[in-house]
Amino acid sequence: MGFKQQPPLAEWLPALRSWFDTELGQQLLASERELLDRLLPTMFGYHLLQISFDNRLDLARESPVRHQIPVNPVAELGLPDSAVIARNEELPFEHNSIDVVLLHHGLDFAQSPHQVLRESARVLRPGGYLLNIGFNPVSWWGVYRTLKLNKETVPWQGHFIGSQRMHDWLALLELTVVRELSDYYRLPFEKESWRQRGRLIDAITRRCSSHCGAFVLHVARKDVGGMTPIEPVWKKRKLINLPLVEPTTRGARGRVSEEKN
Repeated sequence: MGFKQQPPLAEWLPALRSWFDTELGQQLLASERELLDRLLPTMFGYHLLQISFDNRLDLARESPVRHQIPVNPVAELGLPDSAVIARNEELPFEHNSIDVVLLHHGLDFAQSPHQVLRESARVLRPGGYLLNIGFNPVSWWGVYRTLKLNKETVPWQGHFIGSQRMHDWLALLELTVVRELSDYYRLPFEKESWRQRGRLIDAITRRCSSHCGAFVLHVARKDVGGMTPIEPVWKKRKLINLPLVEPTTRGARGRVSEEKN
């Protein structure tokens, strides 16, 4: 199944940032930060790449990786000195050069999600980690998106990629999923009073399934198989055992006795 064509990410930035600045967006973001703060301290290295829709977000605040590079699709005021202006589908980094890649809804609003994931896997070094946060279609948010009449608004315009598809994509890119976490089970209503009324549904959903939150966080590791040493050719050759003639002294004794006589 293909994805609905979306406009370039640069055109969606104002609407995306405005929605995440709402009370509902801030609650979702806080839940996402909580999971990242638990996982990132265990991932080490020299370079961390953050692909998000908002350069104001410091999502890797608990990471021990000092050199953090945010990628932004357009030049804007307020970008950190380490920021790089580039399209997520064409990352200007060498192969196997990044220790941790953080995709924060980087696939949900991409014109080509698989290409963004492919580029992220390309720049990730062997043994490095990729963390992908995306909206969960198997959740109340996914149900609301299906029933919502106006799907052209943020965040319902997002792709909402399922976990099974993500597992397949990561496997094709030789990435191994080591963790899969989900959180924020509250209903996607803009009004806080409506969300409060649904707290019982939130509790039941959390208890029945731990993978039905509004977002899913996949943690994948880039594994490279070990190389099999090739033995030198001379070690593989089998020696041919030639028959050896056993020495005898019969003839020699006879000649010696004749000479004495």
